[in-house]
Amino acid sequence: MEASTEPATRTHVRISPRSGWLLPSFREIWQYRELVAFMALRDIRLRYKQTALGVAWAVIQPLMTMVVFSIFLGRLAGIKTDGGIPYPLFCLVGLLPWQLFAYSLNQASLSMVAEQNLITKVYFPRLIIPLAAILAGLADFTIAFALTLVFMLVFAGNFTVTWAVVLVPVFVMLAVVTAFSVGLWLASLNIKYRDIRYTLPFLTQIWMFISPVGYPSSLVPAEWQFVYGLNPLVGVVEGFRWSLLGAPAPSAVLMLASLGMVAVLLVTGLMYFRKLERTFADVI
Repeated sequence: MEASTEPATRTHVRISPRSGWLLPSFREIWQYRELVAFMALRDIRLRYKQTALGVAWAVIQPLMTMVVFSIFLGRLAGIKTDGGIPYPLFCLVGLLPWQLFAYSLNQASLSMVAEQNLITKVYFPRLIIPLAAILAGLADFTIAFALTLVFMLVFAGNFTVTWAVVLVPVFVMLAVVTAFSVGLWLASLNIKYRDIRYTLPFLTQIWMFISPVGYPSSLVPAEWQFVYGLNPLVGVVEGFRWSLLGAPAPSAVLMLASLGMVAVLLVTGLMYFRKLERTFADVI
C-alpha cells in the first residue's frame, strides 16, 4: 500500500481581541469564578498577615473615626441628626458603607499594577483582578457590621427598625458596585500614569467630606439635592441609614441622581477597561 505523497492541509487560526468600545464577556468571567474566589481569599489572608492586632483593625478604624467625628462634629459643631438618632450611632452607620467603598476603591485602583507579574505571564480575563480586590473588602465590612449591631443594642430605644431593614444588602451591593465602577477607571489609568497612587488618598479624603458620613444630606438645600446626589455615595449612605436605623428616607430626586451616576460609571468603566485591556501586558 503506497503512502500518500500529498502535503497535509494545515489550518491556521488567529485569535485576536475584539476592538472598539464594547462590554467585557461576562460569560468568560463566570468561567473563571474559581479564580476570583481564590484571589479574594488570598487578599484577605495577606491583609492581616504578620499584623499584631489582626482583624481588630476592622473594628478600630471605624470606632476611632466615630469618636473623632462625635467630638468635633457632633459636640463642638453641634450637627443635629435626622430622626433624633444619637450622633455616635448615626456616624457609625454612615462609616460602614463609606469604609467599604474607600477600601475597595483603593484596592481595585492599585490591583492591576500589584499583579503585573501575573498579567505578563498568563492569560485570563483581566477584569478578575479588580473584581477580586473589591470582594475582599467585604470581610472587613462584616466585622465592622457586627460592631454596629452592638451599638444598635446600646441605643435600642433611640431609633425604630422598619421593614426597610431588608434592603440593607441592596445598599451594601450598591456601595460595592460604586467602588468597582470608579476602580475600573482608576485601575486602567494607573497602568499608564503611576501618579494615580499618590492622588488616591487625597481623592478619598475629599470624597469623604462631600459625602453625608458625618452629617445628614438634609443640610443641603432642596434646590441642590439633585446635584449633590450625583455623588453616588450620597444615595448609598443615606439609604443605608434609612434601611438600618429607620432614619427619614432619602428623597427620590437624590436617589435617582445617585443610581443614574452609578449606572453611567459602571457602563463606561467596563467599556474603557475592556478597550485598554489588550495593551495592559505591554504597558505595565
